[in-house]
Amino acid sequence: MNWAFITLAALAAAVVVVLLAVSFIERRQAYELAGLEAENQQVAGAATAVVYFSRSGNTALAARHLANRLGARIFALNAPAYRLGPGGLVQALGDANTLKRAPEALPDIVPRILDLSPFDAVWLGSPVWLYSPAPPIWAFVEHNRFDGKDVVLFNTYNSHFGEEHIATLRTKVMARGAKSFTHRHVLRGRMTRQLTPDQMVAAIDDWLPKRHP
Repeated sequence: MNWAFITLAALAAAVVVVLLAVSFIERRQAYELAGLEAENQQVAGAATAVVYFSRSGNTALAARHLANRLGARIFALNAPAYRLGPGGLVQALGDANTLKRAPEALPDIVPRILDLSPFDAVWLGSPVWLYSPAPPIWAFVEHNRFDGKDVVLFNTYNSHFGEEHIATLRTKVMARGAKSFTHRHVLRGRMTRQLTPDQMVAAIDDWLPKRHP
């Protein structure tokens, strides 16, 4: 019995250490990436919207870069349940797992609904959690229409994403009136060996038409 208790205690301690380490890395990333590429909200007559959720700042940087390159309006989704820190990390992983078996289990997001009618194209950005786009982007798709629009899902991720989850999200987007659906993604790498911000945005540039001098 004592050995069983010691083993469980050791496992619990290991989990706590991992949560604290990941949370520390996420906070550091969020701080370092926040100042890269200014966000331009004053885009008059933009034909493209970039809507994104980001927790540690990687997808946010990707979204700002895309908005600047595309001359797009940018909209950040806030999900209070997934704040930085161990508690938010546990909630994020738990909800990502729950969403796979209970699609109706969607988080609260702000804003919940956007008027997308002025735009011809909508880029939806999200990290990948447990092989699937993060729950806030699923919630946004659930509550919005994409009538006649070209929709592009873009993901930043550490290791893998599941094609079946992308296909399910595509079905939902198309059912909400989209004209087309495309998926773009950039592999950042494990937290201790990731692409630099410059490398990541260079990879994103490959998604777009080349600029002419």
